[in-house]
Amino acid sequence: MPDITRRRALTTAAAAATASAAVALAAPAASAASAAVRHEPTAPGSFDEVYQGRRIQGRPAAGGGHHHEHGGGYEVFIDGVRLHVMRNADGSWISVVSHYDPVPTPLAAARAAVDELQGAPLLPFPAN
Repeated sequence: MPDITRRRALTTAAAAATASAAVALAAPAASAASAAVRHEPTAPGSFDEVYQGRRIQGRPAAGGGHHHEHGGGYEVFIDGVRLHVMRNADGSWISVVSHYDPVPTPLAAARAAVDELQGAPLLPFPAN
């Protein structure tokens, strides 16, 4: 797996933001009735399991900080290494490993990352 540089991470984030904006502009506006019944997604609970031989853990984040804001106050680990996750506006989750495949929960994001890593170790995502 090639080293992730700040430039590559920022380029990927910019491309994802542009794609998300294009999808949002192309989607039809929600009706007033459906907006009235829409509810804020609930906060996910903790998990700790072994998936495909890898230990995956998730829990509400303790404390604040830049990365906690993107993760919706939630942190995920694969074999003790933090997996950078982010909650989308629609309540779905993405990770730095499987950025273009939104999933419904942080547990699903951790499993998708393990699938994508195919046995390779997760390298820490550099902080700004």
